[in-house]
Amino acid sequence: MKELRFTLQTGATVFGFSSLLLLIAPGFFLELLGITPSAELEWSMRMIGITLVALSGQMFIVGSFLEERYVKYSARVMQVSAGSLALLTALIPGGLTWFGWLYFVVGAGFSLAYTILLAKIR
Repeated sequence: MKELRFTLQTGATVFGFSSLLLLIAPGFFLELLGITPSAELEWSMRMIGITLVALSGQMFIVGSFLEERYVKYSARVMQVSAGSLALLTALIPGGLTWFGWLYFVVGAGFSLAYTILLAKIR
């Protein structure tokens, strides 16, 4: 259970950094993904960024303070979410940049980590 808590806390930190980048420099984030920035896309990225602030806070709280059953529930949600993030990243229009590949690996890595740790607990 300690490893699952650590994974949630680490994921919260990664999402936290992503949220800051999305809030402060959404155009730069889009360029790193190989997507041409526009006012509309930058606004959307900021909306995603503020949502990630909430998600990362909740992940950290669950991983740090809640009972084991809530940690498991949260890990299952993040298992699917991280895997879906990896899949969506792989489908970026125009192909993957180095940053897109990095984002894909991080998402897939977290999904795999949650899958392995949840299997160990059962």
